[in-house]
Amino acid sequence: MASKGDKTTRAKIGASGKKGRSIRIGLMVLLAVVSVAALTGYYFFRNRTGADRSETSVVATEPAASEADAQDAAHGFKPLIGRWRRPDGGYVIEIRGIDAAGKIDAGYFNPRPINVARAEASRDADGLKVFIELQDVGYPGATYTLKYNPRQNVLEGLYYQPAAGQTFEVVFAPLD
Repeated sequence: MASKGDKTTRAKIGASGKKGRSIRIGLMVLLAVVSVAALTGYYFFRNRTGADRSETSVVATEPAASEADAQDAAHGFKPLIGRWRRPDGGYVIEIRGIDAAGKIDAGYFNPRPINVARAEASRDADGLKVFIELQDVGYPGATYTLKYNPRQNVLEGLYYQPAAGQTFEVVFAPLD
């Protein structure tokens, strides 16, 4: 039979167990409230920021002159756009487009497609220039550094083949 002291001890343990459960429930409720508040704050901040962005974009798109300037700059590269073939082997560079910053959308074929890692156009006192870097099997880091010759309507310059450690003079004539 249990003594009076055992019953008292059990009652105290039961009470502290209830108290512990209440604390855990309180902490879970507090965590839920904080989570809801954080999500609500995020939602309102995100929507406010989105509104600010749309106002900013309206202001940024107002000066149509800067867009026109960018298009004029891209049109300055227009003579480079097209398909160019190297007569000494049938290699083809296809320049599909050039943005105002000079980034070229290009393809290279021998006769199958070879990966173009980087293609850029630039303009200086000497005229229009093209730089193309290839990165594919048989072409690891091979580059073309070309200049547009408007009198002859050709791209001429150097082809560097790092696998062979050699540089060759090359010319590309328009295909189209």
